Amino acid sequence: MATQKLYAGAKLREIRTRLSLTQKDFAGKLGVSLPYLNQMENNNRPVSTTVVLALAQEFGLDVTELSTGDSERLVSDMREALADPIFADAMPPLADLRLTASNAPALARAFIELHRAYRQTHERLASLDEALGREDARLQASPWEEVRDFFHYCDNYIDAVDRAAERFAERSGAAGGIRTIAMESLNERGIAVEFADIEPLRSYDPETRTLRLSSRAAPQTQVFQLLLQVALLSQDKLLEATLDFARFQSEEARAIAKIGLANYFAGAALMPYGTFLAAAQDYRHDLELLSNRFGASIEQVAHRLSTMQRPGAKGIPFFFVRVDQAGTITKRHSATRLQFARFGGACPLWNVHRAFETPGHFLRQLAETPDGVRYISLARDVSKPGGSFGAPVRRYAIALGCEVRHADALVYADTLDVSNASAFEPIGISCRICERKTCHQRSVPPLERRLTINADERGTLPYEVN
Repeated sequence: MATQKLYAGAKLREIRTRLSLTQKDFAGKLGVSLPYLNQMENNNRPVSTTVVLALAQEFGLDVTELSTGDSERLVSDMREALADPIFADAMPPLADLRLTASNAPALARAFIELHRAYRQTHERLASLDEALGREDARLQASPWEEVRDFFHYCDNYIDAVDRAAERFAERSGAAGGIRTIAMESLNERGIAVEFADIEPLRSYDPETRTLRLSSRAAPQTQVFQLLLQVALLSQDKLLEATLDFARFQSEEARAIAKIGLANYFAGAALMPYGTFLAAAQDYRHDLELLSNRFGASIEQVAHRLSTMQRPGAKGIPFFFVRVDQAGTITKRHSATRLQFARFGGACPLWNVHRAFETPGHFLRQLAETPDGVRYISLARDVSKPGGSFGAPVRRYAIALGCEVRHADALVYADTLDVSNASAFEPIGISCRICERKTCHQRSVPPLERRLTINADERGTLPYEVN
């Protein structure tokens, strides 16, 4: 089999800029001529083996960065945006989208941002009675989506925050566990911690310097909230510096992102990177064993597994998603080639939707996306009781998965016949960009296909996809 050529011009430029080197100096350190480097940075030539080795030896670079950038997710996001009916049948060829993502990633992101702005303007016009006369009825990105995209394009891994949490967790080894260390850290700052029968999970009063936690909450939730408060109080400078780097468009987005970073710190302290990665490999990624080992919930463990992308010490690339009963995606991240729908729900053929029918049980699925990539997917409900009779129950389901080539490292792949092509169920991302012709769950026609409508015949769909 021929070796696939590596074109990574945008990534090379990013690395050079990060190192504050001119093209001439960078070429000298890589042992290539200036014209040769220029051609590689413009994707006129593939990155040579000599350059890959020089990047590793001269700069200690994790060379997987060259092939694991944003290209695939940018292509997926552009395809979904172009599936909007406003573009009619103007979908560019996939090859053009890939060229844009690899050669002009900033342009691709700008297009995605422009489409998002259009959608939000369209939604405002749909509810014009609410927007009329309001001073804030101006074009602005949704703070929630802006923050979600920030984590999405960081590979859901924030190095500085992750390492700070790992350093904090090192104190727990000799002093009785992370809960004790979190309590001590707050006490050292004059914070009194109380457990009370209250409805909010966490309530902090800065005037009295009192932190109140719900006694109804599960123990792992209490620990997580303790660590979140530790992050907000002891890691403020680090969090603010990270927020400055992100350059959010609104104060609302910045505030949401700060809570997100504090949550990230809490999860990383509860499951410190090096220890957690080793345990995940030893337990073959058994979520229940990891949950017991680290005192974390199943959802917390699954989410943490999707963040294990530290350069030089990467875990298995997982995707992670959480959906509600309507199929709306409330959390999403993918370190794999599988990218979730940015707009709308997940594919109905995916096992995450069936998890609501079997509470307390893991569902396994072998699935294949239209691009021919095969995955193993694990789904389970993570419904959250209200803590008292009559209190509303929050119902969610999560899915965690990876490419099937990692099956040997997953306990959940045992007894599954991953060599049998017929065992893989066909799934997609969004009906508008899914090319499958015979899907019985299709809700709308695919944008890139012509349709045949025959009034004398009716199959599964009222039309035939050509």
